[in-house]
Amino acid sequence: MQPGYVYLMASQPNGTIYLGVTSNIAQRAYQHRRGLIEGFSKKHGCTLLVWYEQHDDIQDARVRECQMKSWKRAWKLRLVEERNPQWRDLFDELMR
Repeated sequence: MQPGYVYLMASQPNGTIYLGVTSNIAQRAYQHRRGLIEGFSKKHGCTLLVWYEQHDDIQDARVRECQMKSWKRAWKLRLVEERNPQWRDLFDELMR
């Protein structure tokens, strides 16, 4: 079993958000910050890791991501606001 993470990247507080899944949250957040991943997140400048959720199994993380993809934007914003009301970039915390 491989652990997995569901995460939200943002362009700025209450800005454009990107939802993704990964097995290595620190590496993926770094890739987004540096614009190394082509696509939506790079195009919209989603470089701030503002929320993530750890799962014991990557498959569980993928299921959660699929569920959240159908969510309204307001529901995703609420997740961020509940755990990270200042919209801090959580990448620095991962690197400690």
